[in-house]
Amino acid sequence: MHLIPNLLARKARLSPNLTQKHPTLGVVFATIAAILFGLNASTTKVIIQSGVTPEQVVLIRSFSAGLLALIWVLATNPKALKIESRLIPRLLLLGVVGVGMLQWTYSQAVVLLPVGIALLIEYTAVLWVPIIALVFFKEPVKKQIWFGTALVLGGLAVVAQIWDSQLNPLGIFFGIAAAASLTTHFITGERIQRYLPTNVTLFYGMAIATVLFLPFSRLGEFNYEGVTDQVDLTGNLAGFSAPVWALLLMMGIAGSFLPMAFTYLALRHLSASLVGVVATSETILAALFALLWLGEVISLTQALGGMVVIVGIIIAQTARRQKAIKVVG
Repeated sequence: MHLIPNLLARKARLSPNLTQKHPTLGVVFATIAAILFGLNASTTKVIIQSGVTPEQVVLIRSFSAGLLALIWVLATNPKALKIESRLIPRLLLLGVVGVGMLQWTYSQAVVLLPVGIALLIEYTAVLWVPIIALVFFKEPVKKQIWFGTALVLGGLAVVAQIWDSQLNPLGIFFGIAAAASLTTHFITGERIQRYLPTNVTLFYGMAIATVLFLPFSRLGEFNYEGVTDQVDLTGNLAGFSAPVWALLLMMGIAGSFLPMAFTYLALRHLSASLVGVVATSETILAALFALLWLGEVISLTQALGGMVVIVGIIIAQTARRQKAIKVVG
């Protein structure tokens, strides 16, 4: 494998260990993350409809995932928490935009739009990864990216049914904002892990997002006594209920810490573009879970448009040519 020269120069002071890339393992990690994130969309929608605000959702997800990541770091390599000052701007970008704003805009979008459509708009983010890699990082990209881009834009026009759209305009706005945030998440997450271990990256990203949303979460208004209340699961599960605390725990661990940890682990073995391709399956999984759980149905036309978008994303993402590198273990 080829090593980036500046990584070799910094090897001794960054970490004594390097992790060999295993693409198959990266695909497995990314797939697990997609399944968990797909289920979390429906979980988040039920939680917000129960009275928890989107800002409180972000705080709970970020705090729980950050705390678990910190425990992970302290149990394995506490010294790794010490970082170089030059990485701080990148971590701030990851925490503020790639984690905090991503979770907030995502939460708003899944409430205002059908889950499948909200995730479809959000995941156009992976289309922008190779374009940004081309424009800003001068990475070589195949010409097929433009064909993929045309498919994505055309498919989205069909999904949104721009000729007679009944989708919530504000929901579409939040979906686009989530796409921009997810683009930041993929690109910064990939690059930061050339210097920091997965658990350290996850901890700092979540910690920054927690601090960011703490002033906006209105914890004084949170119904603490209500966490033991039973919440109807709605949709096809109407009549079944679960305590609020169980849904929050599920969101914090299975919907935040585990999928984000698996995403970062995947980025250690695959490029951001390839992780994005696998992650696109979250749109299908989220729509499936929303159908089975919430009873949300999208039209055949929108479903076909969604398939066109997914095909376009995959074509565009495979257009990126990126040399394999080794990352800090």
